[in-house]
Amino acid sequence: MVYHGQDKQKGIRFFLGIFCVAVFLIAVLIGESGRRPKGEESYDFVRYLGKMMTVFICPVSGFLEDSETTVSWQEFFYSIPFYQSPLYDYIRGSEEGDMYLSYEMLAIREGSDEGSAMSTVDSMGGNGSMTSDALMTSSGVMVGGDAGFSVNNAVPLQEILPGAAGGFTIENFVPASERNVFYSLNDLRDYSFLVRNFYIVDPSTSVTAEQINGESMLSQDMTIDTTVDGPQILIYHTHSQEAFADSVPGDASTTIVGAGEYLASILEEKYGYEVLHHVASYDTQQHNYAYSYAEPEIRKLLEEYPSIQVVIDLHRDEMAEGTRLVTQVNGQPTAQFMFFNGLSYLNELGHIDYLANPNLNENLAFSFQMQMTVNTYYPGLARRIYLKGYRYNMHLTGKYLLIELGAQNNTVQEIRNACHPLADVLDRVLSGR
Repeated sequence: MVYHGQDKQKGIRFFLGIFCVAVFLIAVLIGESGRRPKGEESYDFVRYLGKMMTVFICPVSGFLEDSETTVSWQEFFYSIPFYQSPLYDYIRGSEEGDMYLSYEMLAIREGSDEGSAMSTVDSMGGNGSMTSDALMTSSGVMVGGDAGFSVNNAVPLQEILPGAAGGFTIENFVPASERNVFYSLNDLRDYSFLVRNFYIVDPSTSVTAEQINGESMLSQDMTIDTTVDGPQILIYHTHSQEAFADSVPGDASTTIVGAGEYLASILEEKYGYEVLHHVASYDTQQHNYAYSYAEPEIRKLLEEYPSIQVVIDLHRDEMAEGTRLVTQVNGQPTAQFMFFNGLSYLNELGHIDYLANPNLNENLAFSFQMQMTVNTYYPGLARRIYLKGYRYNMHLTGKYLLIELGAQNNTVQEIRNACHPLADVLDRVLSGR
């Protein structure tokens, strides 16, 4: 009887071994076979099942699957005892492990969805100060995402042409001289009024009445010293490849980088500021890590040029097809823009201490003063300030603006037209006039 029992155990072990090898081979064959169209859901399901079974049998394969970079043999063998051990899942779930993984996760989220939720909110009608008259449809050419434009092989920025006929130029733009909208002291003290009229709060985060206090934000001095030697304003682009409806492939002057150069020229020639326009690309290799790539370089610039008192990260938004962010300023079609703040707070995690922003209050005050000035002199030009949970490198300095200038379906001329009132508003806030 003992003999037969041992024989039975050997048979079970043999069967399990054959089963594991078969599953592994099936998974490998499925994973490495010809590329099938993603639309074949049955194939996708079988491939997913094979992958899960492989990971179950050999967890270290999950490490290899998830690694974004080439893994050395040393790293591979080092990972085996951790990924093969069920205890690893417990260790990875500890507080310290969650903090590290969350940091990586948040860095990816920060870079990947900065514009996605805004498009969704706007498409549902939550676009703040825009009126139905300001929303116009277009059957023009749609340019999505990066659109294959490369700033690295671009026309020199010095060759940017003057504004097209009918558009604003540095010489012919006339800033607004009268206030069109007035706010009372009671309005500024009313948290509900401020959130309703000045902000869009992303569902992933929350803001308090202490943070959004109109009187407090207006009392902060946003003026800068223009007598210092060196640039006072830095303009750069975390996402330098963003283009517009009629952008020309390979021509940086027709992308967001060109808009930054044009804004810089207005600030210098019309208002007398010295502006450093930083045109390095941070989103050409791994788009989702653009903020992480940009941070050390912007920090170096701030150290190299201590005269810089204002940082502007200039973007363009991405909207649903058929929606154009256009209004009229002095009879000219002008792209609408939006200020953006990160709160370093997520409802799912609370305060993100390891992504802290000591400049948050000043960041909020700066964008609020900009928004209030736009609403006062150019009502309908600015969408409501968007609040989200990450920090977007706004911890680098207090006077930091992240601006979404138009969207992918605006024309280059509409974008250039918007640079004029934007520069005027900047000057009003920074000069205190």
